[in-house]
Amino acid sequence: MNLFDLAVRAIDIASKVKATFNTVMAPSAELEQRIDRIPAQLGQSGVDAFGFDPQYLKKVFGLAVWFYRSYFRAQAFGIENIPDGRCFIVANHSGQLPFDAAMLTVAAFVEREPPRYLRAMLDRFIPSTPFVSVFLARCGQILGTQENCKRLLEAQEAILVFPEGVKGLNKTWDARYQLQRFGSGFIRLALETNTPIIPTIVIGAEEQAPAFANLEWVGKLLGIPALPVTPFHPLIPGLGLFPMPTRYRIYFGKPLNFSGDANDDDTIISEKVEQVKQTMQQMITAGLSQREHVFW
Repeated sequence: MNLFDLAVRAIDIASKVKATFNTVMAPSAELEQRIDRIPAQLGQSGVDAFGFDPQYLKKVFGLAVWFYRSYFRAQAFGIENIPDGRCFIVANHSGQLPFDAAMLTVAAFVEREPPRYLRAMLDRFIPSTPFVSVFLARCGQILGTQENCKRLLEAQEAILVFPEGVKGLNKTWDARYQLQRFGSGFIRLALETNTPIIPTIVIGAEEQAPAFANLEWVGKLLGIPALPVTPFHPLIPGLGLFPMPTRYRIYFGKPLNFSGDANDDDTIISEKVEQVKQTMQQMITAGLSQREHVFW
């Protein structure tokens, strides 16, 4: 094969890749209709107070659905446990990159009728990240402050919370499926706003990009909270964190309702946090026992 033939072959492959990408990104009529049903409180500019733009979502959500259905081949269980009104979806976190957050959002949106669109609470370092912060805002995700969360709960939104935070996302292989320390802010807000908590777990994300170490001190020098070491990262920066096609199994548990004072002593609040954590750990154990293989 001469250089001309190679060039023609390369152009043909590039055209096919582009056509496939365009097909994946293009939203189906059904997906567009579901997005139009999102009950967002939009201003005259077509976005809400936090920058959420459903029309922008139409341009990118097709890719998330492709990852859900074709790449991770995700299965969702207990989708009926997500209520119609305000709620906290409290989930475990893992995988080095937050594909679990995207897949949880897709599950609640495409598997449930009527669809629920989850609004995720972001760590404080993310909004300072160029490009990524704008993208996430347009997709409806917001900085996880108490004030922001209360405003969305008052609007009857479904809020996605990862109480493990970055410690969960960047856990190492030896700590897989072991829940890390939970923050308590979601419990105080649930008590203050009478919001049910849906304990939720993801099976499959822990293996998508296994980390054997976490160079936190190097990450801090770079202005990021963690620097996981995987078989290909940081050898291949960024791309070394791309997930393997593990199979996702997502379980939405029965709602937990708590009563009490949001200003209770930390000891009392911690007991409620521990109840949520134990429920989720039991769900993880059950989910792992039902799984036959990581990839199918």
